[in-house]
Amino acid sequence: MPRLHALELVPDDTGQEAVRRDWQRLRDAGLPSQLDHDAPTNAPHVSVVSAPELPDAAIDVAHARLGALLPIRARSTGLLVLGGSRVTIARAVDIDDDVVRRVLAVRVQVPDRQHVGWLPHVTLARRVDRSLVQQVVDVLGHDDLVLTLTELRRWDPEKKFVTTLAQA
Repeated sequence: MPRLHALELVPDDTGQEAVRRDWQRLRDAGLPSQLDHDAPTNAPHVSVVSAPELPDAAIDVAHARLGALLPIRARSTGLLVLGGSRVTIARAVDIDDDVVRRVLAVRVQVPDRQHVGWLPHVTLARRVDRSLVQQVVDVLGHDDLVLTLTELRRWDPEKKFVTTLAQA
């Protein structure tokens, strides 16, 4: 599978700390956590689009349509379980309809994007055995989390480099 380039919306320091507390709670409970991914670029984020390549048009549209909206207020109102026998656990993120329309305008610029449609979320753990899902839910609880997304960034896996495209 090719390494995927990505455009991401990143929360402010308060939001980063809140998500990292979830990551730490999972680790403290002996469960998989995004803290297990120790790359210096690993940060809580909402992916806008992922693909083997990002056309310049997608980056331009993202900068113009999303960068101008920063900061973006979002609310996490529940947990998602994505996958088969090994799952990804994520916080579902509710975002204003105008932001969703703008994200879709970016996504249509990327013909080989990883997923059809857009399900905004913040990943908490990957490759979790399905038998551990209830433990994960018990550890994380169900409290809402407000996030203020303040940065639009690009991840380049080939260069292993993050570029900030816009910031509030």
